[in-house]
Amino acid sequence: MLRYVTVQGGLGLLAVKRACLLSRLAHSAPQNQYRPIKKVMVANRGEISIRVFRACTELGIRTVAVYSEQDTGQMHRQKADEAYLIGKGLPPVAAYLHIPDIIKVAKENNVDAIHPGYGFLSERSDFAQACADAEVMFVGPSPETVRKMGDKVEARSLAITAGVPVVPGTDSPISSLQEAQVFAQTYGFPIIFKAAYGGGGRGMRVVREYEELEENYQRAYSEALTAFGNGALFVEKFIEKPRHIEVQILGDKYGNVIHLYERDCSIQRRHQKVVEIAPAFQLDPHLRDRLHADAVNLAKQVGYENAGTVEFLVDKQGKHYFIEVNSRLQVEHTVTEEITDVDLVHAQLHVCEGRSLPELNLKQDKIRVNGCAIQCRVTTEDPARGFQPDTGRIEVFRSGEGMGIRLDSASAFQGAVISPHYDSLLVKVIASGKDLQTASSKMSRALAEFRVRGVKTNIPFLQNVLSNHQFLHSTVDTQFIDENQELFNLKPTQNRAQKLLHYLGHVMVNGPTTPIPVKAKPSSTDPVIPSVTMGEPPVGFRDVLLRDGPEGFAKAVRAHQGLLLMDTTFRDAHQSLLATRVRTHDLKKISPFVSHSFNNLFSLENWGGATFDVAMRFLSECPWKRLQELRALIPNVPFQMLLRGANAVGYTNYPDNAVFKFCEVAKENGMDIFRVFDSLNYVPNMLLGMEAAGAAGGVVEAAISYTGDVSDPMRQKYSLDYYIKLADELVKAGTHILCIKDMAGLLKPEASKLLVSALRDRFPDVPIHVHTHDTAGAGVAAMLACAEAGADVVDVAVDSMAGMTSQPSMGAIVACTKGTKLDTGIALEKVFDYSEYWEVARGLYAPFDCTATMKSGNADVYENEIPGGQYTNLHFQAHSMGLGNKFKEVKKAYTEANKLLGDLIKVTPSSKIVGDLAQFMVQNNLTRAEVEERADELSFPLSVVEFLQGYIGIPHGGFPEPFRSKVELERGKTLHIKALALGDLNKAGQREVFFELNGQLRSVLVKDTVAMKEMKFHPKAQKSIKGQVGAPMPGKVLEVKVEVGSKVEKGQPLCVLSAMKMEMVVNSPVAGTIKAIHVTVDASLEGDDLILEIEE
Repeated sequence: MLRYVTVQGGLGLLAVKRACLLSRLAHSAPQNQYRPIKKVMVANRGEISIRVFRACTELGIRTVAVYSEQDTGQMHRQKADEAYLIGKGLPPVAAYLHIPDIIKVAKENNVDAIHPGYGFLSERSDFAQACADAEVMFVGPSPETVRKMGDKVEARSLAITAGVPVVPGTDSPISSLQEAQVFAQTYGFPIIFKAAYGGGGRGMRVVREYEELEENYQRAYSEALTAFGNGALFVEKFIEKPRHIEVQILGDKYGNVIHLYERDCSIQRRHQKVVEIAPAFQLDPHLRDRLHADAVNLAKQVGYENAGTVEFLVDKQGKHYFIEVNSRLQVEHTVTEEITDVDLVHAQLHVCEGRSLPELNLKQDKIRVNGCAIQCRVTTEDPARGFQPDTGRIEVFRSGEGMGIRLDSASAFQGAVISPHYDSLLVKVIASGKDLQTASSKMSRALAEFRVRGVKTNIPFLQNVLSNHQFLHSTVDTQFIDENQELFNLKPTQNRAQKLLHYLGHVMVNGPTTPIPVKAKPSSTDPVIPSVTMGEPPVGFRDVLLRDGPEGFAKAVRAHQGLLLMDTTFRDAHQSLLATRVRTHDLKKISPFVSHSFNNLFSLENWGGATFDVAMRFLSECPWKRLQELRALIPNVPFQMLLRGANAVGYTNYPDNAVFKFCEVAKENGMDIFRVFDSLNYVPNMLLGMEAAGAAGGVVEAAISYTGDVSDPMRQKYSLDYYIKLADELVKAGTHILCIKDMAGLLKPEASKLLVSALRDRFPDVPIHVHTHDTAGAGVAAMLACAEAGADVVDVAVDSMAGMTSQPSMGAIVACTKGTKLDTGIALEKVFDYSEYWEVARGLYAPFDCTATMKSGNADVYENEIPGGQYTNLHFQAHSMGLGNKFKEVKKAYTEANKLLGDLIKVTPSSKIVGDLAQFMVQNNLTRAEVEERADELSFPLSVVEFLQGYIGIPHGGFPEPFRSKVELERGKTLHIKALALGDLNKAGQREVFFELNGQLRSVLVKDTVAMKEMKFHPKAQKSIKGQVGAPMPGKVLEVKVEVGSKVEKGQPLCVLSAMKMEMVVNSPVAGTIKAIHVTVDASLEGDDLILEIEE
């Protein structure tokens, strides 16, 4: 048992003040009435315990907490000077209802007074009497008054005697269903059951028709029994759409009673208050006076002492009806304290000691209302699922604070575990202001500052209430929530940081979740290297470049008779087909053959782009070393690389000097031709790359990224005129060679003729180079059309590495042009030997080969415009993410995503942006229209947000509107994450993973999938199987109403669950026969745990 020592220092000073005060009071109160309190126990838990402890500490009173076995980690234990376990071995709620244990702890530890808080034993007269018998003061009314007020039937009788209007109802608690039936027949429906010995909405059920009577009677009885230890009920006529107004009263031992004005508690769900306001808004002054007078008269009638609340219903005609007296402190007492500046707990303790209200300067004429106060009960409930309680561990907690905000809480901290055993209240937020609108504004601001992760809360719902026009400017009644369904249009929280931590934690515990989706193994056969003649390789175009420089090289290319080829086998081909995984080792083996057999190639593309980062990230190779070694083996053929303008070989803009230095070093290590492009054809970005390549002494090949279809008069965003004007700018900027970069393979033969002919006529002296992909299968025809129209160079890949999303076949182009004016001068036999090597070498990379998931190209590329390399990657990713059967949907989504973003030119990185948005749409089952409509609330991929922020440049035609304006473009939000440690396995099969996020310690619980295979867990209901019935919320099984083999109808009750004192009936979703039952009475369930199976 944990015992706390006496606190020294600050508390000692309070104790001295307390002693002086007690000395004075001993002479002012009647000697037989005054008993000083030195130690107080709170027979409760949670925030109300802490509220009382704080008041006691302020008064120099020592505090004692009690706790159940389930509450060992709760904050109220730590806030008290002493804390003791009660109810050992008892269920969670029963522990706080066990009077003998509570009295025993009080007596053993010299407790002077017990404060009951609210709920539990607070309105139990037998508890108040037990305190009296043990000579321990009860902070509340006398046992007899608690009995009278707790028995709602007797309280009703006393109200009638005092001349207070009441609602028609039973004169005494009913003892059977038949009595309820008789009452209903007499007064008609609707009626309401109420717990005779408690409040707070427990045991309260409205019945609107005869068929619902029996079930609601049973539920009300069971809830009352669980919450208050007594299931007695009484019945009243139910008043439709009333206001719920309650008056705070305070009495002393000498017959003095005052009111502290009223509170409006009309905003309720399931008869439990959600938002409370003091004073009541727009309440008729005469009605207010009558309510206050009736409350005080009733309290005087019974000799009421201490704090209490008299509750009324006010109908549409302004008539008020007494409903009950709560002989305790209310959850919402806070708003009364804020507007009257009276500390009710201080007053309770002083009255209990025997001080009179006048001594405390609490006189009716001195109690004034100052402004308005609102209390919101932040609960761990999910409004989107009918306010079902949520349980679990709070992973993140950050509260709203500031001027005019008060917080009363106990379990609201990071790491707190919210159990299903107790009330769902997390924190009470109280806002004060000069009027309702001001207080509402402060409350809204405070709620917006809250960050609660790990459990669902009702904060989004409360924010909707606070912004509701009726709430702010008119009166509300108890049907306010039911009649304003727009309150449930909840804005989803983004929760980006915690989602990222969960993902990182999952990877740390279970490893990557995107395994290669194929089982293919590398071939065991090594490729045979074709024979190479001895001696130096023959002269090639690189010799021309070294002799005549970039300008002379360009002239030689333009003057060349026949068609020149660039071989992409060393880079783009294996990027498109083998995920860029080819090692330097296999490139080096074939390099001497290429040098000797293909010396008349225009160039060999072998570096830059994705090759650069894949070499480092996946192959553990140095890309610079690759360049150096290939240069030594192929000295006669020019090397070409991709340079992404200001992005160099990265995915973001780099400082100018970094791009210049990169090009300089690349040239020094063997690079010759720099094909410079920008994913949006944004010329300012391209100019930097062109200048850097030119300054390094390289050949500048400015590339126009091609999209659309210049032969289609209906598609004019990227028209022939657009490309001619763009080429004008690049030629004026000094490019040596003009390139058309058709990254998706969209150039059809007719479009090829139109575009290349126009460029050739415009620039007769500039070499034209055309790059394409063969996704649709028309690549050879398109490249031949380009050559006929005047192109000097076209791109190809060796046959065994060509086709599909790669480049057109080298062998096909060589064969088709042989003996014509376009003859390439390449020996077809050499192409066959080259292809044979790569056919076998390709088998070494079988796990990465696109043919594992993709068997052919597809002409639908003319519709979706997916670049070749990305087409392969998307196909691979779709299979990895379990979307292999939805790849058609991914392609359609790509088309829609492109339209959403304004019809972009699609090449890295812009193609990645479109792809990210497409996969986001498929994963979240969103259409283009839904994305546009909900753009202001969706959490888009970062690449999409950064594109709309202008990170990669300005697209042709500008950004898409209104889509761009609706997307939240958050700047200056960077998450700094550091992984710290991995915890041990717990009983639930989870490991705690610790991080530092923006300098703060964070942790997440992650299921260890390997360990869980060896552990036993309750099965989960499969939503895809219609007859499987799962738990709609975490909780305890109270009753199972069926047996295996029972016939059930759709909607028939199957079992009853209880969580946080709320009972829920689980009904059958289908008609059929009970096949299996997986739960027993008293079993504890998590959400979606399988309850039973029904066979239709």
